[in-house]
Amino acid sequence: MTVKVEFHFDFGSPNAYLAHLVIPDIERRAGVQFEYVPVLLGGVFKATNNVSPAVSLQGVKNKGEYQQLETQRFLEKHGITRYARNPFFPVNTLKIMRGAIAAQKLGVFEKYVDEVYRHMWAEPKKMDELDVIRAAYEASGLPADDLIEGMEDTGVKAKLIANTEDSVARGVFGSPSFFVGKELYFGKDRLGEVEEEIEAQKR
Repeated sequence: MTVKVEFHFDFGSPNAYLAHLVIPDIERRAGVQFEYVPVLLGGVFKATNNVSPAVSLQGVKNKGEYQQLETQRFLEKHGITRYARNPFFPVNTLKIMRGAIAAQKLGVFEKYVDEVYRHMWAEPKKMDELDVIRAAYEASGLPADDLIEGMEDTGVKAKLIANTEDSVARGVFGSPSFFVGKELYFGKDRLGEVEEEIEAQKR
């Protein structure tokens, strides 16, 4: 039985990046391929009255420190070494998320996702400045001119909005979010449950 698995992501979430690094192992073990769905996290937050952890953790004693501990445990568990906090966080991801939609149209989506995640969370840059974005695209061998032109395409803009609205309508309130069929899971720490649900739906 074919199981549909989706990853609703925004490059601005470090936890979505960490999930991205773990997904290939799940795909190999489970014999599935995750469908990556670009959404605009700012739009998700606005539609759901949610805020980023950077805001929600302000003034909460010990919780931020504990989240750092959990992140370190996740890195060690999965052998992740290519991760660094982005000193420019939070980064406005509107341009690079539109770029993701443009990359789908240009047939370079998989490479685009890998490379933009690298420029955000492995070799972090201020990926909301057009000159920085262009330089990153060029360094990665991506079609910078076409991607940047695509960001302003009305169809690209509309598709990102539609993805975001559909994601919220299906229950999403943040990133990373996953669907296994109709079952929603939120957060990188639910990847084990995602894999279990994939196996359950295959039976």
